[in-house]
Amino acid sequence: MFASNALIGLREGLEASLVVVILVAFLVKSGRRDALRYVWLGVGTAVALSVLLGAILTFATEGLDDATAETVAGIASLIAVAFVTGMVFWMRRAGRAFAGELKGQMDRALDLGPYAIALVGFLGVGREGLETALFFYATVTAAGETGIGPVMGWVVGIGAAIALGVAMYAGAIRINLAKFFRWTGVMLVLVAGGILAYAVHELQEAGIVPGEKAYAFDVTGSIDPKGWFATIVRGIFNLRPRMSVLEIGAWAAYVGVVMTLFLRPVRHEVTPAAAAPAESARVSERV
Repeated sequence: MFASNALIGLREGLEASLVVVILVAFLVKSGRRDALRYVWLGVGTAVALSVLLGAILTFATEGLDDATAETVAGIASLIAVAFVTGMVFWMRRAGRAFAGELKGQMDRALDLGPYAIALVGFLGVGREGLETALFFYATVTAAGETGIGPVMGWVVGIGAAIALGVAMYAGAIRINLAKFFRWTGVMLVLVAGGILAYAVHELQEAGIVPGEKAYAFDVTGSIDPKGWFATIVRGIFNLRPRMSVLEIGAWAAYVGVVMTLFLRPVRHEVTPAAAAPAESARVSERV
């Protein structure tokens, strides 16, 4: 759970950090430092709402009866899978145009006024925050883990992303962003596959989806469900020693199809070789 949440925090946090870095660098280079406070207003609002959503999802469902809680967890997990799938493909497709689109939005917002400037910052970070809140809730409930572990994974991932963003803005480090988003995307597809299997499991327990007792395998006699190995595998990939046919089928179908599409060569887009600025240039130099 710690590892998967740290990965989610790092991936989503770095995307949000890049949004902030690009916008701040653009305003500084444009001589519009006066607009920075509106960007930070939008970013701060997005972060606050994301934390609030995560808290509501995590704590508001504690008093629900089992069937309702399972239904909510299943639906929220399906939404999280949809969000993260769209996110990894969007970043794969957006590539180098990511910075250009943001700068164009901010350039137009400067002509419209403070609220438009704040909105650009809010939307840029808010999307990542919404995905993080949903995915955080889904991974925590899927692993059935309580305590500070899941939160610490999220804090470490987000903290590392913020540190990387600051370092890139200062020109202290260079990151091959194309490779970073590719390999973290691979890991997130595996995590999302586990969350999808968990969603099926919860909906089966709620009686919405059939086949709860139709097990594809049951190795609980050989692997302790509460042992260290099962805990690690479940915390990262949400695969358990006993799973239904529909659970493992959903996992295999999702991972097989999405991973194949994600890893196939990109056509009619900027290739990694042509995207040198995304791979080796400092963010401050690109924007």
